[in-house]
Amino acid sequence: MNHPMQCRCGMLKGYVSHPEKGCRGVCYCKDCQAFAHFLGTTDDILDEMGGTDIVAILPKYVTFTQGFEALACMSLTENGLLRWYASCCNTPIGNTSRDFKIAHVGLVHTCLENPSRTLENSFGPVRMRVNTKNAKGKPKSMPINTFVSILRFLVSLIRARLDGSYKHTPFFVSDRGTPVVPPKVLTSIERERVMNAV
Repeated sequence: MNHPMQCRCGMLKGYVSHPEKGCRGVCYCKDCQAFAHFLGTTDDILDEMGGTDIVAILPKYVTFTQGFEALACMSLTENGLLRWYASCCNTPIGNTSRDFKIAHVGLVHTCLENPSRTLENSFGPVRMRVNTKNAKGKPKSMPINTFVSILRFLVSLIRARLDGSYKHTPFFVSDRGTPVVPPKVLTSIERERVMNAV
């Protein structure tokens, strides 16, 4: 069953097919925290320890059905991850590599929350916690689960590269590998401001 996806105001909508293929994790890195500060909605995005609940999945399973013109993209640095969000209401959507051949998107929980279907029902429980050294506290350690989950996902990335399915993505122009929206790269002053807020 597809899992619905939308921004807070409802302008940008879509769905995730085959949610069972996703893997939930929590990332505590400073960059994810800085992204939340950039959007100005930290209370909705970050947990009490500064973690972001993310679903790692192949982009081919993500489909936008409405409001695609609201999709925006930013990056903390020239070579950093591409961080996608809905410009209409600053809802984070997900993070991708700059290289679209790395078929990965980390969908942020805020665009996946739905009263009819919980994250756990669709994607299962949190199976990994990463970058815990940047947490504001001591999150529960999951070293074995994290290792196994990352290994399984790496296998799916390799498979997507070999069979060419990495080209099926709503975030990149498939014949050129360029982002569908030019990313806004923060200036040094902008970056310093959001990093200092972490």
